[in-house]
Amino acid sequence: MANPIMIQGTTSNAGKSVLCAALCRVFHQDGLRVAPFKSQNMALNSFVTHEGLEMGRAQVLQAQAAGIQPSVKMNPILLKPTTDVGSQVIVNGVPRGHFPAREYFKMKTSLIPDIIEAYQTLSAENDVIVIEGAGSPAEINLKQNDIVNMGLAKMVDAPVLLVADIDPGGVFASLYGTVALLEPEERARIQGLIINKFRGDVTILEPGLKMLEDLTGIPVVGVMPYLQLDLDDEDSLAQRFQKNNEGGAVEIAVIRLPRLSNFTDFNPLERMAEVSLRYVRSQAELGAPDLIILPGTKSTISDLNWLRESGLASAIQRHAASGVPVIGICGGYQMLGHTVSDLNHMESGGMAEGLGLLNMTTLFHGEKTRTRVTGRIERADGLFAPLNGYSFHGYEIHMGQTEQNTPAFSLLSNGQHDGGANGNVWGTYVHGIFDDGELAAALVNCLLREKGMEPTAHSLNWSDYQEKQLDDLADIARKSLDFERIYPLIGGKP
Repeated sequence: MANPIMIQGTTSNAGKSVLCAALCRVFHQDGLRVAPFKSQNMALNSFVTHEGLEMGRAQVLQAQAAGIQPSVKMNPILLKPTTDVGSQVIVNGVPRGHFPAREYFKMKTSLIPDIIEAYQTLSAENDVIVIEGAGSPAEINLKQNDIVNMGLAKMVDAPVLLVADIDPGGVFASLYGTVALLEPEERARIQGLIINKFRGDVTILEPGLKMLEDLTGIPVVGVMPYLQLDLDDEDSLAQRFQKNNEGGAVEIAVIRLPRLSNFTDFNPLERMAEVSLRYVRSQAELGAPDLIILPGTKSTISDLNWLRESGLASAIQRHAASGVPVIGICGGYQMLGHTVSDLNHMESGGMAEGLGLLNMTTLFHGEKTRTRVTGRIERADGLFAPLNGYSFHGYEIHMGQTEQNTPAFSLLSNGQHDGGANGNVWGTYVHGIFDDGELAAALVNCLLREKGMEPTAHSLNWSDYQEKQLDDLADIARKSLDFERIYPLIGGKP
C-alpha cells in the first residue's frame, strides 16, 4: 500500500493544487509511482476521462505531473455549483443529482465508502498518494463529518503539510490561528508549515519563521515563491479575470458568464503572441473585438437570462450582424440557437430565448453526455472557410440535445455530426477543440487575414508546453522546500 502525504491550506486559494502538482512531479522524477487524490472537489472546470467519466481538472494536472493517465479514482466526488446554494453532485464520474448545500451536508458521510474504495484502489497501485484538502481544516462550522481535510487524513492516516498564502498579508496569524483551532490529535498530524507565493528576499522572513516554529512546535519546511509559471489550477480563473494579455493584433473577447465553466478551452489562444484575449462582463468592456466567444456554463438558462439583462445579448447580435465572428462552445453553443428549454429541471429549469444566430433549439432531457471525441471540420463558411479539413480532439460534457436545422460544423469519427455553422457564426459541443495547436493557429490566421494582415500564427504543442511548465515547477519546489524533512514522511527517498 502507498504512503500518503496531504497538503491542507489555511484558506481557499492558498495554492494547494499547485503544491500537490509539484510534489507529484518531484516524486515522479525521483522514480516513485505517485498518484494525486482529492476526495471532494468543488469546481466548474471539469474533464472527461477516456472511460467517459467526469472529474475535476486540478487532479488532471496533478496526474500529468505524476506521469499517469487521469482517473476518477483521483477525485471520487465532484461538486459543480448550479446556484449559490446548490450543486450537481457527481460520484465516481457519474451525476447523482442536484442537491441544496444543506441536504448535501447531511448526505456526504454516506459517500465515505466511495472515497475509501477509490483511495484504496490508487494506494494498491502506487508508492505515494499526494492528497489535496479543500478550503481550510479550521472551518469549525464544517468540521463535523469532515471528509476532505482532517477527517480524511484520519481515515487514511496521512501526515499533513499546512500551507498559507502570504500575498494578501497576515500569513503568520493565518498559520498560527489554523493550528490553534485544531483538536490536539489534528495538530499532531501537521508535520510541516509552508508559506506560499512569497515575493522578495526570504531572509526577511526568517525571524518570523523562527517565532512561528516556537509558537506552534511545528517546523517550517519551505517558502515557495510567487510563481510566474503557466499552470491550470482551480484558482487560476480569478487571475485570468484580473489580467489582459494585451499587445496581440487579434482581439478576442470571451464573455464572462456567471457560471462560466471549462475556461481552459482558451489556454492555447491566450498563449499566442498574435492574440489579446479579454474576459468581459458588460457592453462597455466588450468594445470592438475581432472575435466573440461564448464559453461553456453550468447553468445555461440562467446565464442566458443574465446575458439579456446585462445588455450583452443584444450587443453580440449587433456585432454578429455587422460581420464580427461569434463562436459558441457547449453551453455557449446552445445559447446561439432560438430557445433553450429545461422543462424537467435537469439544471435550473425553465425556458429562455436564445440569440437566434443559428437555426436550432435545445431541449434538456435524458442522461448527461460525457464522452471524448475526435473529428474534422467540414462546413466552416465565410472567413472561417480555411478551417475546413482541420482535425481536432476533445470531449463533450453537457446536458441537453440540440435539434440543428443549419449545416453541421464538423463530422466526428463516430459518424455523428457536431455543432452548427452559419457564415461568421459557428458553435460546437467540443471542449478542448483548440488544444490542437494547428487548429488554434489556423483560427487566428483567419482573423489576421480578415484584418488584412499576414497570417503569422504558428501552432503551439500544448502538451509539450505543459510538460515544460511542470518540470520548471519541480525545479522551484526542490529549491524552496526541505525535502530532507518531507521524504521521511513517505518512508524515505528511493
